[in-house]
Amino acid sequence: MKIGIASDHGGYELKEIIHPFLTSLGHDVVDFGPDHLDNADDYPDYVIPMAKAVAAGTVERGIAICGSGVGACIAANKVHGARAALIGDHFSAHQGVEDDNMNIICLGGRITGYAVAEELVDVFLKAQFTGLERHNRRIAKVKELDK
Repeated sequence: MKIGIASDHGGYELKEIIHPFLTSLGHDVVDFGPDHLDNADDYPDYVIPMAKAVAAGTVERGIAICGSGVGACIAANKVHGARAALIGDHFSAHQGVEDDNMNIICLGGRITGYAVAEELVDVFLKAQFTGLERHNRRIAKVKELDK
């Protein structure tokens, strides 16, 4: 699977751990940055291009990481076609994809441990949207807000 990953300074360390983890699983990773630690950078500069790539289908799924994960999630969800959620538990990592067709997982680099982050990302990437009528109906109602 082709995966986009982006962070800011608050998520940089976790991004640098998740990236090789993804490649070890056989995924093709597109790193949207940053390419070095810069405490003055801003998450929208990296997360928004990654979310646009997910929405355009250039990458299949995305991983956005900032200090808490909140800012990255807010920024990603401003992109039409991005469906991002801040995830901190196993159930939501797969259920968000299965029921809500989530295509971007957001993590807090300062609050999510490395082993937990790897597990959440793995579960997120293995999950598939069920496509059930009730889920499509709910997603359609949310999409109406984009008009």
